[in-house]
Amino acid sequence: MTLPKESRRRYLTALALLPVSALPDAMHAATLPCLPTDDWTRFAERHLQRDGRIIDFDAPEQHSTSEGQSYALFFALVHNDRPAFDRILQWTAANLADGQLAERLPAWHWGRKPDGRWGVLDATPASDADLWIAYTLIEAGRLWNHAAYRALGRSVLANAAREEVATLPGLGLMLLPWPRAIASGPLWRLNPSYLPLQLLRRFQQEDPPGPWDEIARHTQRMTEATAPRGFAPDWCAWSEKDRAFVPDPEKPTVGSYDAIRVYLWAGMLHAQEPARAALLHALGGPRALLLKKAALPEYVDTDTGAMRGAAPVGFAGALLPYLQAQDLQAPLDVQLARIRERMAGTPAPAPLPYYERMLLLFGQAWLDGRYAFGRNGELQPDWRRLCAPRRPA
Repeated sequence: MTLPKESRRRYLTALALLPVSALPDAMHAATLPCLPTDDWTRFAERHLQRDGRIIDFDAPEQHSTSEGQSYALFFALVHNDRPAFDRILQWTAANLADGQLAERLPAWHWGRKPDGRWGVLDATPASDADLWIAYTLIEAGRLWNHAAYRALGRSVLANAAREEVATLPGLGLMLLPWPRAIASGPLWRLNPSYLPLQLLRRFQQEDPPGPWDEIARHTQRMTEATAPRGFAPDWCAWSEKDRAFVPDPEKPTVGSYDAIRVYLWAGMLHAQEPARAALLHALGGPRALLLKKAALPEYVDTDTGAMRGAAPVGFAGALLPYLQAQDLQAPLDVQLARIRERMAGTPAPAPLPYYERMLLLFGQAWLDGRYAFGRNGELQPDWRRLCAPRRPA
């Protein structure tokens, strides 16, 4: 039977709003291509150790961070890699939380100590990693139907809310970059890239009485207030005296390696996210720059717009969702070409640093359709279309 034209249009529109994983198997096989996973495989081969530790080889102490563990945990879930997921989780709990991840937030920094021993270098938790760990565990519990993951994720989330959320005078509840036990006013340092709105939306669903809805509103306000020329800063601060967001006292008006994630998170927001249009508008700096066919800078002064340095290729990867979300096909093609050129250089290029590889993985996997975020922040992986990794001949 052939549907009338208008009915067919409504059907296709409704179909497009479904997560790909909800489509029938036959439709997957008939209409949709296999999704590549080589970038995750290559990342894991280089950075993921047998015991589950993620190594940053470019650091002098070959360190590991809670950020690296949290991102790798997320991509193991995205790629339905349960063995890697469990190894990463076990190492994180044992080495960063002394085997008590349900009771204590993980230390952010682990590596070789000056005396040659290995262990925690800084026990302070980092709230961005804590949110990603909580989110990924909660979503692993849902997607893999594993109650223990969800329970552990809820414990990490509760610990983050208790220890890393503070009431800032004149603003309200806000997530700090670290525990409030080591923070104080009247100038409160904040990191805009630590607050992906997708995660906050999902936490609103999982923990309705929690602080996440208010933090989401303040995150949007912070993003709009701190990007006068459309560029996000790496750090900013809330001033009790001025009742306003102000430049960070230690790293004022600089947008670079932290801030690049702000565009990444905004680009991956669901089309029906209420704050999406306002955030993309506020973050118009890279858009305007690339439409003029200018090169991405490594550093930008968010107050004056002055730029310096050439952005590493990882920045191009982080901007893929941002450009796609705004239908900027020509700039998107330029960034994709830049990535392909870097990855296929002759002779074989040196391995990319951990952070750049992770930015590329976030951007390319989203662009490929391997994962998306739903309207309420839920993770929507497309496991049935993941290609088996190619093996050497």
